[in-house]
Amino acid sequence: MNGGSPRTGAEPRAPEPSLHGDERIAPPPEPTRVFSGIQPSGFVHVGNWLGAVRNWVELSTRLDCLFCIVDYHAVTVPYAAAEMPSRTFEAALTLLACGLDSERGILFVQSHVPEHMELAWVLTTLAPMGELERMTQFKEKSEAYGVQAGLFMYPVLQAADILLYKADGVPIGEDQLQHLELTREVARRFNRAWGETFPEPRPILTDAPRILALDGKGKMSKSQPEQAIGLLDPPDVIRAKLRGAFTDPARKRRFDPGNPDICNIFFLHHFFSGPEDIARVDRDCRTAVLGCFEDKMNLAEHVIDTLAPIRERADELRSDPARVHAVLAGGAERASAIARATMDEVRRRMGLRA
Repeated sequence: MNGGSPRTGAEPRAPEPSLHGDERIAPPPEPTRVFSGIQPSGFVHVGNWLGAVRNWVELSTRLDCLFCIVDYHAVTVPYAAAEMPSRTFEAALTLLACGLDSERGILFVQSHVPEHMELAWVLTTLAPMGELERMTQFKEKSEAYGVQAGLFMYPVLQAADILLYKADGVPIGEDQLQHLELTREVARRFNRAWGETFPEPRPILTDAPRILALDGKGKMSKSQPEQAIGLLDPPDVIRAKLRGAFTDPARKRRFDPGNPDICNIFFLHHFFSGPEDIARVDRDCRTAVLGCFEDKMNLAEHVIDTLAPIRERADELRSDPARVHAVLAGGAERASAIARATMDEVRRRMGLRA
């Protein structure tokens, strides 16, 4: 790759030992089972990759991991039914192209395991209304799509997704801690009511970056594909998207000096360019030796080179769709075995089955 190798995935941030009096309290043990999910709401972009997917690949090399394409979550906002199968397939294909290995983890589709919805109903009877009303995502999405029960109960289905597999670790960003705390509260309530059944899952926080949209307005999002670099975007599309990307607003003319510290393009260089390139861009931008257009095209080539192996693996998988469907079918079978055992236990504890 031009300019050196990209950075590796963010490592889970280990909790710092705390002090209590003169005694040092050891950090909690590493989780043994991890669950995380992604919606099939559009293409997977570099923000998803840098913030989550690379970390999933790393976690799957050493922990028991389940990764789920959460299509039931995706139906809480308007969508075209005819597009859902292809969106689900594309999400699975992209995750596999990024390096998720069905031999080292379970990849499956949420709707292929009906126990998700059964446990969600059970947990609905325990979920605190006050906490659900305070959910930031519910408030934001209600403004965009209107108030509806699915958005309101969304965090309960998330809790069911996690607890169904008795996962004790969930890789998330700090903006998702509110939802995970609800999962922990629901687990506590079930355990108090019916007996110790579920672990209280802990967050696996990472130092993953918050990747801005190319226009600099908010977080990179699947809902605005024109402002996000898709992992499978062709080289010409990547160049075109970066050509119009937002840079330092103070640079109105080619020879105005810039400030890389406030430039989103310079921020992206840190994940796709080598240290020598980063140092050169920093220096030449401040002295106006380097123009914004030239810099964006330089970054585009680094992004293209970095994502090339993912695109190549995706092309291989696309030529053999049966391989992707087989992974999902096998994943659903393995996930279902765990889910059925959990629901059998839940029903027995609740007196629903002798």
